[in-house]
Amino acid sequence: MKLHEYQAKQVFAEAGIPTPGSTLATSVDEVVEAASDLGYPVAVKAQVHVGGRGKAGGIKLVENDDEAREAAEAILGMDLKGYTVDRVLVEEAVDFTNELYVGVTMDRGEGKPVVMVSEKGGVNIEEVAEEDPEAIAREHVDPAFGLHPFQARKVVYDAGIPREVAGDVASILTTLYDLFEDRDGSDVEINPLMVTADDEVIAADAVMNIDEDALFRQPELAEMEDEAAEDDLEAKANEYGFDYVRLDGNVGIIGNGAGLVMTTLDLVDYYGGKPANFLDIGGGAKAERVANALDMVFSDENVDSVVFNIFGGITRGDEVAKGINAALEQFDEIPKRVVVRLAGTNAEEGREILNDELVTVEETLEGAVQRAVEYADTEAEQ
Repeated sequence: MKLHEYQAKQVFAEAGIPTPGSTLATSVDEVVEAASDLGYPVAVKAQVHVGGRGKAGGIKLVENDDEAREAAEAILGMDLKGYTVDRVLVEEAVDFTNELYVGVTMDRGEGKPVVMVSEKGGVNIEEVAEEDPEAIAREHVDPAFGLHPFQARKVVYDAGIPREVAGDVASILTTLYDLFEDRDGSDVEINPLMVTADDEVIAADAVMNIDEDALFRQPELAEMEDEAAEDDLEAKANEYGFDYVRLDGNVGIIGNGAGLVMTTLDLVDYYGGKPANFLDIGGGAKAERVANALDMVFSDENVDSVVFNIFGGITRGDEVAKGINAALEQFDEIPKRVVVRLAGTNAEEGREILNDELVTVEETLEGAVQRAVEYADTEAEQ
């Protein structure tokens, strides 16, 4: 479960992490009133579960009532990467001299939590990891003993954090780890952690994702779930019983197995495309289930093409093909180009059954992915 920024900051503040003064607002008038009460300048920040809000116009710094009203009118109701903004956080602006990154996540390769610190805060940490991995200092933590004080100091030192704020950064990192552990977190981070001219450190952003399977141990956070609910597509996925994660690309991905979907997702990226989602429809591929999956993917305005990666195991390939045909025939018009790759039991028979007037059939996964990426690129250019 993802917490919104304002919810994560509430948890952080209660744990003793410094955060700017802020007010949640859902209307233009509330934004102006909150901004006036806080005192200018303030930031007006869209509360949606996407990254890159600033670049997409979802964060604006304002200096007076007129600017606050203009920002609120622009942000409230806007479509931000497929999410409709219905609330904003009005927050005191921080006069900073430096932006840092601190975070805690699970390193599944090592089987341990890892704490991370970087002087390159304020930008996408994944980009930093790819372009300049040495800019991120890391320290693995034995969950049996927790984060030792010397480990927190070491990773802060390894990141090159200035001595004047190193102690405070190490303290915040320790608190983050405690929250990660005590609140059953999967990811907890501050980006950026701003440093002021007076050498104060303030959490200007907050990310906190919780293991949904542990929510029964977190009644306080579970109460936030409705407010932090995912968008309509993710709610629909829960209704259909699909494993679904919305991404920010334009190639829709449907498969019957997590491994198949992950492989497809990786290949879309490898061939220059951007995945729009992770959608695992599970065992079987009857017409109704396929139709539900297509309805979801077709409903995503970001999707320009769809690739099916289906393996016929217990459910034979010819039955899968019949299900896909029946599902597509329910639509008066196919809104996106659909590419299908079938493998496994009776795959050849399935490929012959597929209606090639409705779908493009490819024998290999690589061919299917490349065709879907090509279709998406063509559609995006139009």
